Amino acid sequence: MSAPSAAPVLDLIEAFRRSKTMFAAVALGIFDRLERKPAPAADLASELGADPDALERLLDACRSLGLLRRDEAVYALTPVSAEYLCRSSPRALTGYIRFSNRILYAMWGNLEDAVREGTHRWKQTFGLDGPLFSHFFNTDESMREFIAGMHGFGLVSSPAVVAGLDLAPFRHMVDVGGATGHLAIAACRRWPELRATVFDLPNVIEAVRGHAASSGLGERLGFAAGDFFTDPLPEGDLYALGRIVHDWGEEKIRPLLVKIHGRLPAGGGLLLAERLLDDDKAGPVSAHMQSLNMLVCAEGKERSEAEYRALLEAAGFVAVTACRTGLPVDGLLARKPPLE
Repeated sequence: MSAPSAAPVLDLIEAFRRSKTMFAAVALGIFDRLERKPAPAADLASELGADPDALERLLDACRSLGLLRRDEAVYALTPVSAEYLCRSSPRALTGYIRFSNRILYAMWGNLEDAVREGTHRWKQTFGLDGPLFSHFFNTDESMREFIAGMHGFGLVSSPAVVAGLDLAPFRHMVDVGGATGHLAIAACRRWPELRATVFDLPNVIEAVRGHAASSGLGERLGFAAGDFFTDPLPEGDLYALGRIVHDWGEEKIRPLLVKIHGRLPAGGGLLLAERLLDDDKAGPVSAHMQSLNMLVCAEGKERSEAEYRALLEAAGFVAVTACRTGLPVDGLLARKPPLE
């Protein structure tokens, strides 16, 4: 019997090299520079302070990944790099890429110890103690970089999440921990009778208020500051948790769900935007990779629809429905029982 193909193993051996190639090109400013004007490798090396031969190898590697093109000796952006890898693009993913390169790449190097101990790797990798998100927000620059990364991811998935669930019965969404409000904005655009309040930490709200003006929603979109674990929540008939539940263990999530259930009027709703594992845990691959990411950098994990349903029903919710988007985030909608 012939041996199975080694292709899957060989592909995984070099997979991290492909990621790091893109990370390095973003960190060096290659895509931002080429957005201004295409250029030959020698000019780029001089402007970016790089070794000419080494930079040309990186540029050609980006060509092989579909991130750059070359006409004669001049390098230029491709549509995908212009859309997602230039910081000036409204759909840029560069914030999350830079966060992945600077923080996650190092932390994943300690995955074995995370599996042995079942805890995140902030202390081991960076010597940091204290509350989890204080590490993301330890400087204004790092906070804005992390928020920008989450915003880019949200622009990819949020429109599909709110289109895949019936939000027509609701009139006021409270986007809990909503940062730039990409989920609230997408919901208001898809459901014209809806207005929304984004609720997040005071320093986050201060950093993201400009998104309200750029959304074109006017008074339909507002912001309120507070800590969703400890402070009262703004009033609404639909609460949303976008990529919040997966950050935390059940000892923190269960009280939060109960708190939201108690704040909702009868018949109100709770929208979760999270990546769903298959119920048999066979996939999707991206959900498992994100769950391991939660292991190394947070306190939570990705869950299946059945696991989310159990959490929601334990908090008093009913009529749980799910939509799978095929994108980085899926959606679930649950209701507080109506008055009989």
